[in-house]
Amino acid sequence: MSPAAAYRQTGIASRSLENDPHQMIAQLLAGLLERIRLAHTLALRGERARKGDAIRAASAIVDALRLALDPGSGGAIAERLDALYEYVGLRLVEANAGDDAALLDECEGLIRSIADAWAGIGRGAGA
Repeated sequence: MSPAAAYRQTGIASRSLENDPHQMIAQLLAGLLERIRLAHTLALRGERARKGDAIRAASAIVDALRLALDPGSGGAIAERLDALYEYVGLRLVEANAGDDAALLDECEGLIRSIADAWAGIGRGAGA
């Protein structure tokens, strides 16, 4: 499944992002943060089923981000991002299994750092 297809499947937005890969990744990161925050809120409320749904959606976005990486042109950065996304995916599974909001906080912090850096790249490219 392409990153754009996975993005649409999570229900974040329906507009076509294939023409702007930078924007697509920005939207994926924003959607991932949204799903992690939702899962965190639901975990604190004890809504396990809905929390599980939010974590599954977050995991699908992590998978899409991994699929979007291009090791051929991204080199070491793509490898590091892949490792980070893999780690976040594992932590999401652990957070779901253990009902652990602190793990969701960790995931949010890691993805927030990537999202902020990605936004900075976009501003730099447009300047």
